[in-house]
Amino acid sequence: MDFQLDDEQLSIVRTVQAFVTKELYPHEDEVDRKGEVPPELVESIRDKAIRAGLYAANMPEELGGGGLDNVAMALVERELGRASYALQWLVGRPSNILQACEGEQRDRFLLPAVRGERIDCLAMSEPGAGSDVRSMTTRAVRDGEDYVIDGTKHFISNADRADFVILFAATGTEDTSHGPKRLISGFLVDLDAPGVTVRRGSPSVSHRGYHHCELSFTGCRVPVSQRLGEEGRGFELMGEWLGASRLTVAASSVGRGRRVLEMTTRWAAERVQFGRPIGSFQGVSFPLADMATELDAAELLMLRAAWKLDQGTMTDQDAAMAKVYASEALGRITDRAVQIYGGMGLMEELPIQRFWRDARVERIWDGTSEIQRHIISRSMLRPLGA
Repeated sequence: MDFQLDDEQLSIVRTVQAFVTKELYPHEDEVDRKGEVPPELVESIRDKAIRAGLYAANMPEELGGGGLDNVAMALVERELGRASYALQWLVGRPSNILQACEGEQRDRFLLPAVRGERIDCLAMSEPGAGSDVRSMTTRAVRDGEDYVIDGTKHFISNADRADFVILFAATGTEDTSHGPKRLISGFLVDLDAPGVTVRRGSPSVSHRGYHHCELSFTGCRVPVSQRLGEEGRGFELMGEWLGASRLTVAASSVGRGRRVLEMTTRWAAERVQFGRPIGSFQGVSFPLADMATELDAAELLMLRAAWKLDQGTMTDQDAAMAKVYASEALGRITDRAVQIYGGMGLMEELPIQRFWRDARVERIWDGTSEIQRHIISRSMLRPLGA
């Protein structure tokens, strides 16, 4: 088994590292302090990412994207994950589900998203429907050649900067062995369409500057031509295109963990107490060893899942294992880092407290740790009839 990156992969890593260091790191403190990315900086980073060939790296070459495979994209996400999420998000990776676009949808939504001309966001979660997607109450009712959409979505990342939303709504019900379940359909909806309202959500302690929003739909009419895929098949559509999003969380968690470990190791080597660097004491050196070991384990899980995705053999269990382990490892790593830094770890003049805050959301979004464990255990028990 060969774990060595090839020349092309190493080149990709170096390119992203250079971009992150030069274009993103210098703005992190200001963005975290203000909770905003200035509009001129948004445009600057996006333009530089496009010129550097980093924009839409996840999309196929025939669509104008970078055409990277899943292992290469995991490496890209790992390096971008070292930086503030509010900034690294501007190096756009349009939602993979847009590849399900057909006909005029490609010209109106998919291709402009790949070129960086239009920005997408994804809307599934609702106040009463988070992990249980099928319990969503936002409805799309067929009326002639339109659907009429009513309902509310929340925790919709960066909807305040998006041009359109990939919306999932209930379009009917079906009987199952566990009772009636809603049939879900996908839609492409312009955020300036009549009947759509976008409101900024409450400020979050994680990823300041990367906002979440609430979307309200009141009698919003959407042409049938803007339905994404077949009616009632949205759940399958999500499963086909969105599973890899867990790898993104795993990869960015590894990248951020690497940066935290590097900073904490330097601190332990330079900080002197009792006449010695604090790293010479086992109370500090052993946690550093644990941090390094957990990071390597998380990275191997992440790369294994990405490799299997390229081979067409990745399972939900593979993605869930990578996501739950990497996100929880990041939580432990940032907590240990604060402890090693001591009181200074909680001071805003150093970034450690920001990494600590930012790490918390990784165990929640894109499927909570509990959901990931349910996926893993279900894949173990179902073959045995349990």
